Amino acid sequence: MAADAAEEIRGTAHGTAPAPLSVLDLVTVGAGRTATDALRTSVDIARLAEARGYHRYWVAEHHSMPGVASSSPAVILAHLAAHTDRVRLGSGGVMLPNHAPLVIAEQFGTLEAMAPGRVDLGLGRAPGTDGATAAALRRSDRLHEGADEFPRQLAELTRFLDDDFPDGHPYARIHAVPGPVQGTSPGGVQSPHRPPIWLLGSSGFSARLAAELGLPFAFAHHFSARNTIPALDLYRETFRPSEVLDAPYALIGVSALAADDEREARRQVLAAALNMVRLRTGRPGLVPTPEEAEAYDFSPMEREFVDSWNADVIHGTPDAVRAGLDDLQQRTGADELMLTANAHSPEVRLRSYELVADAYGLPARA
Repeated sequence: MAADAAEEIRGTAHGTAPAPLSVLDLVTVGAGRTATDALRTSVDIARLAEARGYHRYWVAEHHSMPGVASSSPAVILAHLAAHTDRVRLGSGGVMLPNHAPLVIAEQFGTLEAMAPGRVDLGLGRAPGTDGATAAALRRSDRLHEGADEFPRQLAELTRFLDDDFPDGHPYARIHAVPGPVQGTSPGGVQSPHRPPIWLLGSSGFSARLAAELGLPFAFAHHFSARNTIPALDLYRETFRPSEVLDAPYALIGVSALAADDEREARRQVLAAALNMVRLRTGRPGLVPTPEEAEAYDFSPMEREFVDSWNADVIHGTPDAVRAGLDDLQQRTGADELMLTANAHSPEVRLRSYELVADAYGLPARA
């Protein structure tokens, strides 16, 4: 890892934000819209993020979900790299057990060649889907075994990225290309950068592993809020300095949606919550419109889920969202806040990121 690895990891807060602000894009597909529409929106949001001073822009691997068009993070990131110049791009994350480590090293080495010095490799150990789909991805139904092998897979991936398998190792003569081997070949010149690895999690497992390895950690507060502080405490308490970081660095994913008025924000998050109700009950679909959500007859159990889910979504006017983010950062001590604005329409999502940027006085568009 290059000596400036920590500089590529740590962000800078702009305006009055309590920490660097970043974007997590689920590439959501709303009812009546196409995956093409969703991917065009991702470009628009990435450009907005770059122009307004958001630090990084991540996409997350999901499968077999009609309302989430992010099954191929590396492909999406290549597209975004062609439409941006400065914002960091990365995976939040790639689900390592779904892939051969060499394939990920090649994909992200390629991305690094496309966008030198601004690619992050965030890794998770969950399948990013249901068990049957995970079995189809992995060509195996031994899913628990795959999760248990995560540390070994991580070590293998790291060695491919650094091209440093020891002599005698079965993979010692195998190289991830693009990668360091090109710099050691006759006449070769290689970029000093390689994508920094982040570990992602929603429990203590990845928090502890990231701490042991001295890696940055990203916690999924947006769907596991009850575990946020225990996981961050565990990460900080057990952190061991490394060549990558001399001190812990943790970001949290946050569901946050700002609108021009409170009622509109409530309508939008209700639709997103209905989408989660359907996903959690085995009926995944496109993100419904606010009108559909308002007309939906929620059962008492579904209503309880919606209320609980939306209690962890910071939403409302820009001032309300800013206050909620300030409070969350203070309570968790997060080094970075990664915002995901889940809504049916592209316009609402774009407007939310713009309003948050305005609320914190982030740099204006050029």
